[in-house]
Amino acid sequence: MYTLRLLILLVLTTTLASCDKVLNESKELKTKVLNNAPSEAEIWSKMLIHKVFPPFDHNKPDTENNKLRFKDFIKVKITPDIKNIYCFDDAIGIDADYMFSFDCDSTTSNKIIALHSLTIDTVNSNHGFGLQHDFDWWDKKKISQLQKYSWTDGRQYHKYYWYDQDNQKAYFFDFDM
Repeated sequence: MYTLRLLILLVLTTTLASCDKVLNESKELKTKVLNNAPSEAEIWSKMLIHKVFPPFDHNKPDTENNKLRFKDFIKVKITPDIKNIYCFDDAIGIDADYMFSFDCDSTTSNKIIALHSLTIDTVNSNHGFGLQHDFDWWDKKKISQLQKYSWTDGRQYHKYYWYDQDNQKAYFFDFDM
């Protein structure tokens, strides 16, 4: 009987010690998670900033921000042929302009043309270069030699698009005045 009581006491003590160890480890894990996880306010703040002032990374291709802006503006699923995505925005002031340069095949280019209701523009010879900014990835000299596609809402909102078939390079310019 004494041995049985001793055995029960030993089992209870071991169980309690194990539970205490699990409790301490779970508290340590909780502390690590809370210390490393952003607060809910930080998460909401970042989401709001991204909604109001979406970031564009004009100096580096294929960043997560550029891919998100591509999806926002170009509205085409990013497939393996789409790469070297550069983009820039100038949304300060009364007008806004957005520039995108990326590699894609002709199938993707045709999807973009159809999706944005772009048509070959033979009337307007102005490429909007005065509104555009200068970047290595935005080759104005090359663009001036390409067929321009355009769309407008008939007022102040415009989209211009050029596709270099030989180099499989697209240029998309979205702006309002």
